[in-house]
Amino acid sequence: MSSKMNLINHTQKKIIGPVEFADSFFSRFRGLMLKTKIESGLVLKIPAGRGKRGSAIHMFFMRMPLDVIFADKNKEVVDMVSLEPWKTYTPKAPARYVIELEKGILEKTKVSLGDRLEFKKIVIN
Repeated sequence: MSSKMNLINHTQKKIIGPVEFADSFFSRFRGLMLKTKIESGLVLKIPAGRGKRGSAIHMFFMRMPLDVIFADKNKEVVDMVSLEPWKTYTPKAPARYVIELEKGILEKTKVSLGDRLEFKKIVIN
């Protein structure tokens, strides 16, 4: 996994929270499976041209529910959902970024369809 970054809702000028990019086949495959606690959200970057089905996710072997944000190549939110373990979900529109977060983050941060997101490296002084 890569270094931690802050996920920021650029539209609302709010920090959503820390995330890490799953930047290898194994880290994308594993995702948050078998974890019992989320310290950082996980960003899966989907290869271009995969369509809606290519950005679908599953919750197999998950031990906790998640909030998931789907964003397009411009990092605009195209769908979002709260999912329980053992469910599958296909977004309403193709996504380039699938962001898995602790359940409750969507309600707490009021992310909306069309919001533009950005990732900023966390700088420790």
